[in-house]
This record gives sequence, C-alpha cells and structure tokens, in this order.
Amino acid sequence: MESIQACRESYARLVVGAAGSSNKRLLAAFATVQRERYLGKGPWSVFGGAAYATTVSDDPRLLYQDVLVGIAPERGINNGQPSLHARCLAAVAPMAGDHVLHIGAGTGYYTAILAEMVGAGGTVIGYEIEADLAERARAALASAPNVRIVCASATQGELPASDVIYVSAGATHPLPEWLDALKIGGRLVFPMTTDSGHGLMLAVSRQSAGGHAASFLSFVAFIPCIGARSDVASKALSEAMATKSPRTIRSLRRSGQPDASAWCIGDGWWLSSAGPLP
Repeated sequence: MESIQACRESYARLVVGAAGSSNKRLLAAFATVQRERYLGKGPWSVFGGAAYATTVSDDPRLLYQDVLVGIAPERGINNGQPSLHARCLAAVAPMAGDHVLHIGAGTGYYTAILAEMVGAGGTVIGYEIEADLAERARAALASAPNVRIVCASATQGELPASDVIYVSAGATHPLPEWLDALKIGGRLVFPMTTDSGHGLMLAVSRQSAGGHAASFLSFVAFIPCIGARSDVASKALSEAMATKSPRTIRSLRRSGQPDASAWCIGDGWWLSSAGPLP
C-alpha cells in the first residue's frame, strides 16, 4: 500500500498541475501539509456536486484527491476544491517573508498551505467568523508560530498592511478595506459572487497608489462572505455576467468616471477591460 507521504506528493503534483502551475513553493506546501489534520475524524463527507457521500473508511489516503470535503456539511461549508485553490494560490504567489491575510479560514487547511509558502519569516492571520471553525483552526495550527487565527469577518475597520489577501468566501464586490490594506505590489484574490452563490474568481494586484491590475481566474460557487454583500452590487454583477465575458477584465478602478471599457460598475469602484492606471 502506498505510504501517506507518497499520497501527499502524488496529490500535490495532481492539483498543482491541474492549476497549470509549476510553482515549487506551492508544490512543496501541498505535499507537506497534512489535510487530515484539518478535517476531523473520518469517515468524511465528500461533496460530489449534488449531494454528500460518505467515504468508505477513515483512511486519510482517501483525502488526497481533488475533492471537496465537508467541514460543516449541515451548513454547506466545505474544505474547498484543491485544484481551484492551487490556481488561486499560484495567482497570488505568496513568497518567503510575505504578510498574508486569509479571510474565511474555515478549519485552517489553506491557512496552513499559506503559512508553508511564506515560511518562518512571514506571517498569516486567518479570519473566520464561525466560532467553532475558528477554534478548530486554532487547535490545528497551534504548532505554527507564524499563524494567528481571529474569530472575525475582516470586512470592517482597518486591516494590517499585507502582501497577500486570500479570500475564501463570496463577496459581491471588492471591499475598500481589502484594497486599502494591500501594499504596493500586493495581491488579492476573492470569489466575486451574486446572491445565487455563483460568480467568478477575481485576482487583483496593486501596482501603484491608485493603479490595480485585475483578471478573471475561473467561474466559481462559494458560500457568502458575511459583511461583504450588497444587493446592488449583486445585481450589477449578474447583469455584467449575463452580457459580457469576464475574460476581458484587465483592471480595477477606484476613481474616474466609468467609460466604454467598464465591465461592471459599483459604488466607488469599477472593473475595466482597459489596463491599470499608472
């Protein structure tokens, strides 16, 4: 029988390869972090797209597949699909020494991946609004000195200056708090979703004080990010997705009047098919 470490290494190659990445730091993180540590005792509930199915045993080797695993299935909360997260992590490319905010940390698995990528010289603050999940994450990450878990939503008030902001719950729009916290050169990735829970994964990078590049990563479905929802923004996003391709998005604007390049217009922001402002 294949060893558990061999399973992790095979799984890492699978999910990072599926994301179209060759990032060695990302590959090493997926091969190192023990997924079972963050998912509780098996057997586990695996989501197949329409319903949950229970794994045949509590063998942790079963977790090293590209599958969603329920961490609170009665609330529809999952440990997200690894290949999707690999693609998002590749997009924000955490580096050694980076300071990271993980919003919607769940039980901490992808928080741990981020912590591996930034190393001992970096820091990760994981925000999780569900108290029981935050406590599970805190316990699972107790031995990681570069991680702190906060039971909060991270949608209001000033946030620490960050190199990477990684959001794992659906927002209808880019929050000014997140954009303001990005350092020059900082990267943000978040699911931008309508009230149906469906939408797109958007990557944003702050290239100057007022210039943000933006790009579409994939279509997604996520649970809502409490405090990051707006009916008006949801409607604007729904209309944009119904009439335009998100693959044309090139920048996020926080000033100026929206012009013919506008892809989606919100309150104090708009996405454009033109390049970022200088």
